[in-house]
Amino acid sequence: MPSYPKNEDVAWVVPPQAYADTRPEVYAIPAPRSRYLTMRDGCRLAVDIYVPEDKPERGDDPAPAQFPAIVLFTPYYRRFKLHPDGVGECAPNTAKFRDFFVPRGYAVVVIDVRGTGASFGTRDSFRSPRERDDSREVVEWIVTQPWSSGVVGATGISYLGAASDFLASTGHPAVKAIAPLFSVWDTYTDNYFPGGIQLKALTQSYDDLMVALDHDRREMLHRFVYYANPHFEGPRPVDEDPEGELLKAAIQEHLGNFRQTEFMPEFRFREDPLPYDAQFSSATFSPYSLAEHIPPDVAVLSVSGWMDGGGYMNGAISRYLTLSKNPSHLLLGPWDHGARIDVSPWRTTQMADFPWLAEILRFFDHYLLGKQTGLDAEAPIHYYALHSEQWRSAAQWPPYDQGKDSALYLAPALTLEAAPAPSLSHQTYQVDFSIGTGAGTRYERIAAINSTEYYPDWQGRGDRMCSFTSTPLDAAAELAGHAVADLWVSSSEPDAALFVYLTEIEADGTERYVTEGLLRLLHRKATRCPPQYQTTWPFRTFSRQDARPMTPGKFERVEVPLLPTAWQFKPGSRIRISIAGADKDHCGQVPHGRPPLLKIGTGGDHASRIDLPLAPVSQTIAGNEAKP
Repeated sequence: MPSYPKNEDVAWVVPPQAYADTRPEVYAIPAPRSRYLTMRDGCRLAVDIYVPEDKPERGDDPAPAQFPAIVLFTPYYRRFKLHPDGVGECAPNTAKFRDFFVPRGYAVVVIDVRGTGASFGTRDSFRSPRERDDSREVVEWIVTQPWSSGVVGATGISYLGAASDFLASTGHPAVKAIAPLFSVWDTYTDNYFPGGIQLKALTQSYDDLMVALDHDRREMLHRFVYYANPHFEGPRPVDEDPEGELLKAAIQEHLGNFRQTEFMPEFRFREDPLPYDAQFSSATFSPYSLAEHIPPDVAVLSVSGWMDGGGYMNGAISRYLTLSKNPSHLLLGPWDHGARIDVSPWRTTQMADFPWLAEILRFFDHYLLGKQTGLDAEAPIHYYALHSEQWRSAAQWPPYDQGKDSALYLAPALTLEAAPAPSLSHQTYQVDFSIGTGAGTRYERIAAINSTEYYPDWQGRGDRMCSFTSTPLDAAAELAGHAVADLWVSSSEPDAALFVYLTEIEADGTERYVTEGLLRLLHRKATRCPPQYQTTWPFRTFSRQDARPMTPGKFERVEVPLLPTAWQFKPGSRIRISIAGADKDHCGQVPHGRPPLLKIGTGGDHASRIDLPLAPVSQTIAGNEAKP
């Protein structure tokens, strides 16, 4: 096993790998049994079932007759059919869960959601409510099987993680624990419309992927690294369909599936209903809308990474904060979407090597098997601090008192100062619609693009923006949570977009991207967050009724929350805030063809600032030693 010299022994009472070492692989993974399950409306879903089997070396110590089940609902094929002479993993979307949990005593059930894979039906939306109803029926079937212990958990990455939220919201009594991984709480702002600005490239890329899969257009799959194996021959038929005749009929039904490029632009405003269905809005395919239906005894482990798209980490944090009555845990690491890559510039390996599956195992062992795991002795939150390259534990989020925020004020000389300039002043910035952030950003992975380097070309990008820079730091300080840009802004146009970037400039001049925040000024109104959607950063409805144009030339106060991170600024480094009005590589123009002239307040009654949740490094390290 690899070593993990990043202070897990401090952040955990029992480090994840140490726990995994107590749970060796005891059972064999069988070839899956696959079959169709018929839903209430006659739609047939394809499922694969993996039930642990005895290993020959177990001898007279047979496996128990029944096991808890872990379910994964996927639109990305439960299993590919391989060419007879082909090689490769036929379940790239779910194999890691099969291989880790079945040998340790869990049955794993993988389901093609309706309208995908070998399942029949037509997808009428992204995360259709019909899928939620299906998930309850699948669990009802599982608990009647002779191999089932009657206890069910759910997990999965991205779409699959949100599906576990929806399953829990059905209230089925067998569902005792869910681990949504790298998944949204709010599809609108966590995924497709961060800050109310649509990610144009993501919408097209996802549509291309789903056409390739749902229509069995194999010639398109080479563009997606996860599914580029030339030996793949479409979805695997179930056992009762050896010649694939039923599969052909199912794929024919998939041709009527919704198209993401047509569907997602319908939701320019959050919770704005479709013109033909007053009950359907972006809330319909967002787990937060059903938070109150998740029973309080369902345990929840939320996992995300600091480069997990345009807001998945917000989703994990908001889920944790909202489900405060549930047994809840939060894990935030140095990862991109799905934890494929360690995103730290100071990483020792490119591929993420932290044993996060061990944390999920311990979680399920505790809540599904009832084992004495020691989980009760651990802090509920673990997060990774970049640039210190260390794990931290915390009893709350944010990890430390936000009343101790360090405010830096935007000053007339394009500096960041500890106090506001006394006289009324502003900095003028002409938005440049040709500015972008390149192809090595947090946004590529969620569009199924194979990213391995994050912001390697950040050096000098802030020079074309409106940038403000601090003096060198006397001592190291660690940020954990959401920085908030509290700005006074005027625009020459009635709408504009703000892109706010936080950079560390090291003593040798190296510029490191830290995080960013996006906001369309049309959605600048902040309000109190509702019970089903808790945040510790400024909340916005992004609704049609709260949207209002700017009055050109009038200064208004605008709070822009930056995406959360944990980052240690080193002694001698400077902090930079950069403001732009465009990211051509990922977002559309706001407003179209009319680049605004922005004015940013820098003094007097229009003193803009950045609030940074900073703490001395000694305080963050000491916090790891206090366990609940």
